[in-house]
Amino acid sequence: MSKAVLTISSKNYGAWALRGWLMAKLEFSERVIPPDDPDMKAEMLLLSASMRVPTLEHEGVKVWDTLAIGEYLNEIKPKAGLLPADIAARAHCRAICGEMHSGFSALRSSLPMNIKAYFPNFKLWSRAQSDIDRVVMIWNECLQRYGGPYLFGAKPCIADAMFAPVVTRFLSYDVKLDPACAAYCQLIMALPAMQEWVKAARVEPDEIDELDAEF
Repeated sequence: MSKAVLTISSKNYGAWALRGWLMAKLEFSERVIPPDDPDMKAEMLLLSASMRVPTLEHEGVKVWDTLAIGEYLNEIKPKAGLLPADIAARAHCRAICGEMHSGFSALRSSLPMNIKAYFPNFKLWSRAQSDIDRVVMIWNECLQRYGGPYLFGAKPCIADAMFAPVVTRFLSYDVKLDPACAAYCQLIMALPAMQEWVKAARVEPDEIDELDAEF
């Protein structure tokens, strides 16, 4: 199978880029649009009709929605286990991924992804706290039902990729978590792919165009 190409932008601020990147880490080459490139907007418009990165290109197919990228990668490489094998677990996985994809607007707006930042004792907006409580509920339910250490068992899947930017937000904004969720955050951050992403994020320019801040 030929290599897929994933186009991304900022690694410090790019929540959607991180999700697609983690999903595609098994089989792709990477094309990065520099965050400080003045032609970035024009390039992104050419790459994606929705004005979003990441965009996956593979054998003439172009996919720019993160959930669609995950589903496509699962189809072309099913043995990678991006979705659970059990039908009920797979449905549950898709449901929480869809919830992450379309919800949590208060969390996104009040705690934007910023890997390089740290805000101890950050004051949370009540609606953001409600979103945080829902994330914690999802995580604990999955960890208890499927035995951990990842959301759907022994290996990371699409769901872990979808919630990875939330992990970085919780750490950046000093969100207090129960022991199980705190351990899950540390587990995600310890993934080699996450370590690679964070290392690259830390050397990005501090100031970028507002287009790069993906919520």
